[in-house]
Amino acid sequence: MSGHAPPDTSADATTDTSAPSHAPTPPDFVCLGESMVTFLPSRPGRLADVPSFARAIGGAESNVACALAAAGHRVKWVGRVGRDGFGHHLVETIGAYGVDVTAVTRDPHRPTGVYFRTDEDRAADAHEVVYYRAGSAASAMSPTTVPYDSVADGRVLHLSGITAALSADCLALVRQLTTRRPERPLVSFDVNYRPALWPGGAAAAGPVLRELARGADLVFVGADEAEQVWGLTSPAAIRDALPEPALVVVKLGQAGAVALADGDTDGAGTLVRAPRVDVVAPVGAGDAFAAGFLSATLRGLDMATRLRHGHLMAAAALTVPGDVAVPPRRAHADRLAALDAAAWGTLHLGPGWTGEDQEVRTP
Repeated sequence: MSGHAPPDTSADATTDTSAPSHAPTPPDFVCLGESMVTFLPSRPGRLADVPSFARAIGGAESNVACALAAAGHRVKWVGRVGRDGFGHHLVETIGAYGVDVTAVTRDPHRPTGVYFRTDEDRAADAHEVVYYRAGSAASAMSPTTVPYDSVADGRVLHLSGITAALSADCLALVRQLTTRRPERPLVSFDVNYRPALWPGGAAAAGPVLRELARGADLVFVGADEAEQVWGLTSPAAIRDALPEPALVVVKLGQAGAVALADGDTDGAGTLVRAPRVDVVAPVGAGDAFAAGFLSATLRGLDMATRLRHGHLMAAAALTVPGDVAVPPRRAHADRLAALDAAAWGTLHLGPGWTGEDQEVRTP
């Protein structure tokens, strides 16, 4: 997808004007965080051996924004990019999904972050991801450069622990946004622990990520990362460690996901298993799950259906090579989410399943 490149100006940080300057109604969702240009390999192999790469986009919060916009919601992405070609590409591409990018600022002194990765079909121990994001434009986000009013005008504000790890200024911003205050939007927080971003490892990240999660209303966390960063090995222990959020969603990998509301300290909650998926690439699946769950939440659907929509949106991301996938049409997703337990348990999704004319397999 493409759009019109935002104009370049001489100001130190200018607001992007590639999208309409006003929206008829406030956004449903505001997503804040760093987006990067992603380079996908032309063939499997070590980065040292791959001869060429295809350009795409990636970034946890912008992934969520794109998926939500493609699902029909009003969405605004708040971020910071360099005044460079990569920054132009990000803003144009994200805007082409239908995301409002008017709050994105350009930094003439810092570059847009990029990263390279190897093909996902390689063994896990051989998989390589190389980031060039230190000192990026996004790392300059702070309470000063991101006015509170620019992120608080939606019904839901979505954040992640990745932003908190980018710089001290970014951490100050996320702390501000997860501080409870009257009339704030519902705050959604995805823990998204990335060891490479925390020089002190889990010992440094653990207390910070727990603090931020406790300030949110809705928390997404993988069972594996909760064990890494907090040493917690069960949904009940995770819920007990995060008593303040109204809802904690623990992702269990192939076993599915469990949603634990207030009072669900026994770890039972609502558990929904994930459908069988023919995985093309796992990158972006967690972000897509969050988008599906958030979309269903805003629509007022019951907890089990929210989890099913999370799994379906994740399956859309798992069956494409890039970070962002176009989700199934709402009617198609609603039909699958409404399957009875037996049919849901036999659901098998492969590449192309999001098209309504594609066969969705059940044994």
